[in-house]
Amino acid sequence: MAVPYGAVPEAAGSPAPDPDIAHHMNFADLGLSDELLQAVEAAGYTEPTPIQAQAIPQVHMMKDLIAIAQTGTGKTASFVLPMIDILAAGRRRARMPRSLILAPTRELAMQVAENFEKYGVNHDLKMALLIGGVQMGDQVKALDEGVDVLIATPGRLMDLFERGKILLTGCELLVIDEADRMLDMGFIPDIESICEKLPTNRQTLLFSATMPGPIKKLADRFLTNPKYIEVARPATANINIAQFKVKVTPRKKREALRQLLRTDDVHTAIVFANRKTTVRDLNKSLKRHGFATGEIHGDMDQSSRMAELALFKSGEINILVASDVAARGLDVKGVSHVFNFDTPWHPDDYVHRIGRTGRAGAKGRAFTFVTPEDAEAIANVEKLTGIEIPVFEFADGDGKEQESDKAPAESKPVADKPKRSRSRKSESKSDDTPRAGERAEPKAKAEAKPRREARKPRRTEPAQEAAQPGKPGEWNGPIPDFLNISAG
Repeated sequence: MAVPYGAVPEAAGSPAPDPDIAHHMNFADLGLSDELLQAVEAAGYTEPTPIQAQAIPQVHMMKDLIAIAQTGTGKTASFVLPMIDILAAGRRRARMPRSLILAPTRELAMQVAENFEKYGVNHDLKMALLIGGVQMGDQVKALDEGVDVLIATPGRLMDLFERGKILLTGCELLVIDEADRMLDMGFIPDIESICEKLPTNRQTLLFSATMPGPIKKLADRFLTNPKYIEVARPATANINIAQFKVKVTPRKKREALRQLLRTDDVHTAIVFANRKTTVRDLNKSLKRHGFATGEIHGDMDQSSRMAELALFKSGEINILVASDVAARGLDVKGVSHVFNFDTPWHPDDYVHRIGRTGRAGAKGRAFTFVTPEDAEAIANVEKLTGIEIPVFEFADGDGKEQESDKAPAESKPVADKPKRSRSRKSESKSDDTPRAGERAEPKAKAEAKPRREARKPRRTEPAQEAAQPGKPGEWNGPIPDFLNISAG
């Protein structure tokens, strides 16, 4: 049976503009060289996905291209494969890369590099990876020897360019991958600066899951009469992913997550959080509860991040807690679940997060924890994706177990307080869960009030007598006892 590279057409959302292209076709029909076809076959793929079927011929014809494709559709191979054939003819020159691929994150850049290594085994092509967290000396050495393809993050590329270590005048082909993510991360000014330094007669390929205004302006400015391909509606989630939202309070997020990890047949999972501090704390918490977890976030150096990813891919850990640095581009096979521990701030990030599961036509499950404060954020997600995410309800057993996790901490003070207050009917019945200090105050007032009332008559009767005006010459104060003793 033919094995497609990436997701099947139905998993990509709406059908391709010409669905017949995506079916009844194999890679041999796309005009790839025999050497490249051998590498593709060795990797186990014979049938292209819709994005590959449409993009590869256009790239071969040296056309500019705008491709709207969600993650998991095999878009990386849609530009890597034709690039290998194009670059097979030509000569390398020192410090002048022949082609440039810009990626928003180190992880995505590394994945693109892995694709070049896998499919370029039968070609004599040199590649350099220019990313942060790696020794710059090794990268400069590779550039000095000459490279056919340079895969870079915008920040590190601009750094080396400003140091005079690289020339872009010989670059004939530019790929901007995950352009909408570039926008989110503030890289658009860097990309504009890079494009201005490249030859005007180059070929440019732009890939994005969405097409916001600034990306369209970028395309209008730097692409020439581009071919437009769309294999999924912008920001459409993969229909092979069962999506749920879990309504929780902030304090119950962790126990809800543990409950789902234990009961929802989780094989491998990525748990996304909005903040790096949350990633670290959550990883520690899950480890304390016996889960095999790791973490990946922007504060880690490159070697540590690669080590964690290696553990996750090998199966030594089956849960990876991550910030959005890992939300795009990571292709880890067999991820059964994605958990949004925090509802994403940007709705586009939701699509890319849950896209880590349900890949290559497989089924996946995605849970998003929604607190009352997340109402607007989840509404924006549902508006963008065009679907109303169903609320996940715990089964009876699960719900009871979930409540019992917190019961000791919550019920103990509630159980103690009624014992102290049974004989005191004057306490407010509307105060269901007062704090100790709040209960003690009305109790003290309730006890003090009767004492004051009991003392009041003894204290005020003499005072009232003293206050009554007397006749001139008469005693107008309290009468001493000795005046009541008769002389006889």
